[in-house]
Amino acid sequence: MEKSRPLWDNPLQFVFACISYAVGLGNVWRFPYLCQMYGGGGFLIPYFIMLMAEGMPLLYLELAVGQRMRQGSIGAWKTISPYLCGVGIASVVVSFFLSMYYNVINAWAFWYLFHSFQDPLPWATCPLNHNRTGYEEECEKTSSTQYFWYRQTLNISPSLEASGSVQWEQALCLTLAWLVVYLCILRGTASTGKLEQLANPKAWISAATQIFFSLGLGFGSLIAFASYNEPSNNCERHAIIVSLINSTTSIFASIVTFSIYGFKATFNYESCLNKVILLLLNTFDLEEGSLTVDNLSEMKDYLMATHPQEYAQLSPQLKNCSLEAELDTAVQGTGLAFIVYSEAIKNMEVPQLYSVLYFAMLLMLGIGSMLGNTAAILTPLTDSRAIATRFPKEVISGAVCFINCVIGLIFTMEAGNYWFDIFNDYAATLSLLLIVLVETIAVCYIYGIRRFEKDLYTMIGRKLNWYWKLMWAFASPLLIISLFIFYLTDYILTGTLQYQAWDATKGQLVTKDYPGYALAMIGLLVASSIMCIPLGALVTFIRKRLKRESVSTTA
Repeated sequence: MEKSRPLWDNPLQFVFACISYAVGLGNVWRFPYLCQMYGGGGFLIPYFIMLMAEGMPLLYLELAVGQRMRQGSIGAWKTISPYLCGVGIASVVVSFFLSMYYNVINAWAFWYLFHSFQDPLPWATCPLNHNRTGYEEECEKTSSTQYFWYRQTLNISPSLEASGSVQWEQALCLTLAWLVVYLCILRGTASTGKLEQLANPKAWISAATQIFFSLGLGFGSLIAFASYNEPSNNCERHAIIVSLINSTTSIFASIVTFSIYGFKATFNYESCLNKVILLLLNTFDLEEGSLTVDNLSEMKDYLMATHPQEYAQLSPQLKNCSLEAELDTAVQGTGLAFIVYSEAIKNMEVPQLYSVLYFAMLLMLGIGSMLGNTAAILTPLTDSRAIATRFPKEVISGAVCFINCVIGLIFTMEAGNYWFDIFNDYAATLSLLLIVLVETIAVCYIYGIRRFEKDLYTMIGRKLNWYWKLMWAFASPLLIISLFIFYLTDYILTGTLQYQAWDATKGQLVTKDYPGYALAMIGLLVASSIMCIPLGALVTFIRKRLKRESVSTTA
């Protein structure tokens, strides 16, 4: 198996594969949001502390395990201890859940990319109503970019209970996204500001979770990638490189995001002022040019004093324009990627060019992450003799992609975006924390850190630094346990879980409680991966017990 296992052509190819997997959409839409929420540049302090205490050590651990055991996640942890086979299975289950919904983002990116060649952009203005006497009522109550996202892209239902039908345009885009992933798989391994926020514990928790999920720890993808390395590859150096490049990319993405935030906020603020000025000019029949941005406040006070009744009737229509409020609006996830960015792009010069470049970039990030996710599923399957001897890799890969694509059609229904949020919020968080905790304990206290240190010395030719041993044995496990307790406490204190539903009559999101079957699905998502760990150990124990009994009986 050692001889027949494919290898990377060179170490640089492996590094690029890890970077492509780690640098994903979270760098673009999650990290900037956290910076804005927790003090801007001040957030970088807990972020880099968590990078050193959690990110780098755990990334190095997974790469070293994969390179040493030269197997996928299931085989690697089973080699360390037969009782740990459930850890690898849990990683595969979580990766399967992630693959089910993550490629829908690429489908949306394809949808926006195809529409980026129109002039004007379809989200630049509201469409006309059926009578062509005005704009669509829903669009007038919100904005053209939100209308294009919620109505023309998702055709979203008013609640989770109204599931609706599959949107064939989105289904085709999803099929295309999975076809691209499958073709890439066939190419094999060669393709692949305010410092007081530091006292806020949530800033540190958010920094830790961002590091944790951005690097893709616990999914088994990093173990799968490292299993194709030469045994002498310097995985320590590569872990440091990948971690730093991932963090640098997040910071660079934040600079770009905040520039777009500023552009959007300024544009919306100026548009708001112009609408107020036009409304006052028309209502009070003022001369053109008599009312400007500079004297708007004084003129409003003057009109309120001289025309109190008219001004009182008009006041509900006068928006309170505030640049600070626009800048303080924090958005993450699909809201940032497909609403905020598209709103900024439509107001740029040559918007079609920037739109094509932006959504092509989203596709590159999304496809790269998807290849890592599918590798975490495919590597254990192709490592299995029972499967690999019966089916070629092309058939196994095609079956995995096809199953994921068919299940993914759920997310193209009218209520699909609500199911997307459920999977995105609950399919991996607690599961990954437990998986990586067990991984760390397994290496340090079951396999033995001294034994693992000897393995690393054999591989990279030098002794393990005290920093890595300290992080693996003490700091990282304690940090993961703290995160696990925080999430459990947060879920308990939250009470009834809720979600944001689109209300077409108001043109805005409203909060609703999850129905009972959705709560059951959330529980199933969490339990189905976590329970693999104890069940795997239990099945192994029963098998060994039965084997001993059968041997004693025959003797």
